[in-house]
Amino acid sequence: MGRTATLSDSHRTRSRGFSMVELAVSLTVMLILTAIAIPSLVRSFRTYQLNDAAARLSDQLKFARFEAVRRNTPVSFLMRGGPDDWTVGTDSNNNGTLDSTEKQVIIAGFVTLLPSGAPPPSTSITATLGGSGALTTKSGAVGAVTFDARGAVSPLAVDVWYLGSTSNPEFGYRAVVLLPSGAVQIWTAPAGGTWQRIG
Repeated sequence: MGRTATLSDSHRTRSRGFSMVELAVSLTVMLILTAIAIPSLVRSFRTYQLNDAAARLSDQLKFARFEAVRRNTPVSFLMRGGPDDWTVGTDSNNNGTLDSTEKQVIIAGFVTLLPSGAPPPSTSITATLGGSGALTTKSGAVGAVTFDARGAVSPLAVDVWYLGSTSNPEFGYRAVVLLPSGAVQIWTAPAGGTWQRIG
C-alpha cells in the first residue's frame, strides 16, 4: 500500500503545470495570432470612427432642418473651428454663434473635416446626382448653411462635407452631401478611389 500511495503522489506531482516548451509554444501561437489580428482591428476601428463622424454630422444637419420646419422660420447650421477640431451644430436662436445650450458636436481626433483637394474627386457623386453642377464644399472652412421654413437649403445648392484623416488617407474618406431639398446622403471612397453612396 505504501508503494501505491507513492506512485500516485509522484504521478500527481508530474501532471501539475506546463513545461517550459509547452509554455513557449503557447505564447508563440498567441503572439502570431495577435500580430495577424491587430491590423484588421485597427482598420475596423478607423472605419468605425469615419462612419461615426459622418453619422453625427448628418444627424446635426437633419436636426437643423427639423428645427427650421418645426419653428417655421429659417435656421442655420454652423461650422466653427480649425484644422484639428471642428464644432458643428444648430444655431437655434439665429444669433450667429453656437451657444452652450444649442445642439452641437465636436469632430476631432483621427477624423477631421477636409478641404476639397484632399479626398478623391467628386465626379461620381455629381454624376449620380444627375450632373447638375458642381458640389459646394463646406468642409475645411468656417461657414454656415441655412434651412428655410420648408426645410430646403437657402440658397439652393448641393453642399458637401468631406471627412477623413490628414495623416492616414489609406483608411478612406466619407462625404456628407446635403441636397437642395434638405435631404442628406452619406458617401464613402477609398484613397484614390471612386465614391459610392452608403446612406
